[in-house]
Amino acid sequence: MQAIKRQAETSLPTRFGNFHMIGYASNAENPMPHLAMVSDHTDFSKPVLVRIHSECMTGDVFGSRRCDCGEQLEAAMSMIGRDGGIVVYLRQEGRGIGLINKMQAYNLQDQGMNTAEANVHLGFEIDERDYSIAAFILKDLGVHAILLMTNNPDKIESMKEASIEVIDRIPLEIKPHKDNLDYLQTKQHLMGHLLNDLK
Repeated sequence: MQAIKRQAETSLPTRFGNFHMIGYASNAENPMPHLAMVSDHTDFSKPVLVRIHSECMTGDVFGSRRCDCGEQLEAAMSMIGRDGGIVVYLRQEGRGIGLINKMQAYNLQDQGMNTAEANVHLGFEIDERDYSIAAFILKDLGVHAILLMTNNPDKIESMKEASIEVIDRIPLEIKPHKDNLDYLQTKQHLMGHLLNDLK
């Protein structure tokens, strides 16, 4: 992991509540810092509700129905804005392969591959993401015990390996629809995501 540190902080009122936004990068000129969105309601004396969210421009910004990312982010922001906690927003688009490669992977999926097969076909691992960045950010914020909002067991293991105690896992399941059902089934069956029966 490249060394990062706090580069800027500001208050950010949102439709989900008021947050303190902190940008983390190796230098102040980095145009795409990782972000910590800390709710004003956060109680740091207790285990903190945390969502580690990898950037998904297509879902987070444009409302893509190919995935559940944007809906997961909105649900997490709503819950954390209400109850307190932190959204750690990592700039690792497309499961770590970047937006251009993700677009190419989408084309392969349209030809019949699943999301895992498409990434491998392009020369990548199924999942290239690195959650040690999130662990660094949480420790920098003084957080060592969390309630982790995730369906991904890799995030749980990454936090444990970084000596951040995961007190509980909070499921973050979005109701599937025809445009993302295959994607969610691939996450469940090939990547081990903790999802209920998908129909």
